[in-house]
Amino acid sequence: MKTLEQIVTQHRDEWAARSLAQQQLEIENNEAVAKLYGLEDEVPSHVPLERVSLTNNSAFRWPNKTPAERDVLFAQSAINDLISYAVGCMFGRYSLDEPGLILANQGDTLAEYLAKVPSPTFTPDADNAIPIVDGDWFEDDIVARFREFLRVAFGEEHFEENLRFVTDSLGVKDLRTYFLKSFYADHVKRYKKRPIYWLFSSPKGSFNALIYMHRYTPSTVSTVLNEYLREYVGKLEASRQHHERLAAASDETPRARAAAQKEVDRLRKVLLELEEYEHDVLYPLATQQIAIDLDDGVKTNYPKFGAALKKIPGLEARE
Repeated sequence: MKTLEQIVTQHRDEWAARSLAQQQLEIENNEAVAKLYGLEDEVPSHVPLERVSLTNNSAFRWPNKTPAERDVLFAQSAINDLISYAVGCMFGRYSLDEPGLILANQGDTLAEYLAKVPSPTFTPDADNAIPIVDGDWFEDDIVARFREFLRVAFGEEHFEENLRFVTDSLGVKDLRTYFLKSFYADHVKRYKKRPIYWLFSSPKGSFNALIYMHRYTPSTVSTVLNEYLREYVGKLEASRQHHERLAAASDETPRARAAAQKEVDRLRKVLLELEEYEHDVLYPLATQQIAIDLDDGVKTNYPKFGAALKKIPGLEARE
């Protein structure tokens, strides 16, 4: 099996060839029109590659960049597309085993996915909630799931090389950095501020959980609250207590005790943030059992969840 870098390079070269072929067709078309009207000597027929408006024509997308810079940007764009598709597979919107949309109707369930894809090579998330937090606190968090996707889709043989190509192309040190800092902004931009994946996010972003709006049910907020936020708080509290013991341990070095105390102080702030998020925002919202109608659109439905969701400029108020 080819490496991901080889696949992206092949994809880039194929689009470069298509762009050149399209450029030649446009030139020939201009020449034919000019000849028809006897304007061969007056109207230029040449079409710069930068004006060939194919979506994946690097010269058209990045006209002011050098060829080398375009190659870097093409790889980054391809990996962004791959991650978007992978997240779609995580929620059952797409499948590695079947083409097109799989779950794209309101209230679609995993059972309906399995009816369409009985033996998936990559199984979607069961409860329609995928946490995005600062470490490996959950087995089904988005980093773990993407790593699994990469293995299933491109094989185990080149997994580490493929993972490195992903992070290098994105310009980040690791996947978690991308998912915490950039993924949702990229998704919102991709869907022109009408995202199909919604991000439950505490005020400072210490807790995040992604859901797919087509699989949303009135109990989804309770799932985020009980299965993820409270679970995360419990794990952080245990970590805080552990570091408090380290900070007070006489057999630890002064440097180790100071580092432990610093972590205790950090965790206290995070726990306070999450306590307020639960008490003031997520718990009251969960008790409301909000229903949505996808026919009303994201502009109407997203604001129903107020401060529970990541703020998106332009979606603060309903039309």
